[in-house]
Amino acid sequence: MNDEIVKIKGTKTGLLLSFTQGFDFDTIEQDIREKLESGSGFFTRGTVIQIAPDALRKDDQARLKRLFSRYGVLFRTTDPLAAVQKTREQPNPDRTASEEDAQQMVVVNRTLRGGQEIRTKSSVLVCGNVNPGAQIIAGGSIDIRGTCRGMVHAGAYGNSKAFVIADHLMPMQIRIANLIARSPDEMEKTEKAERASIKDGQIVIEPIER
Repeated sequence: MNDEIVKIKGTKTGLLLSFTQGFDFDTIEQDIREKLESGSGFFTRGTVIQIAPDALRKDDQARLKRLFSRYGVLFRTTDPLAAVQKTREQPNPDRTASEEDAQQMVVVNRTLRGGQEIRTKSSVLVCGNVNPGAQIIAGGSIDIRGTCRGMVHAGAYGNSKAFVIADHLMPMQIRIANLIARSPDEMEKTEKAERASIKDGQIVIEPIER
């Protein structure tokens, strides 16, 4: 999918799509179809995709919804009234600023190579690998749709509820909040994705279903 045609932004509830002016719907649909058929990138089964209500015509929205549904991807339009209501809500005094940041998401649509770093107070979604020598430092959780062999630090600002998920979790080092775990010298790829989280005061890695 060409990023000049379709722009993707992570939100609390999924991924928000917007479209660059000048491209017809057939071109947009074809790019998305190719991405779906490739089986890689953002549009994995169970992902929630959203667009603004006025981004496409109703019949084009219906076509896109049918296309996504065939691949198990949820498609919906955002509710502008809900967004307005949200701005009117009073802040929750029990929620810290770091927790609010962690609910946001930074989307990285590429492999991180050695020497590259992502540092944010938000959560991170990587559609690609994290190679040795690369690192991610996130205030929230980290989700890697690929193999993680770099260094990952979730909950970097003290959020012990943060976690790390990867299709193949083989990092040089995992940190969650103030805890550190190192991988054994030899690791094999597993068939299932894995999740690292804090349980009973230590980092525990468990297989999960995507």
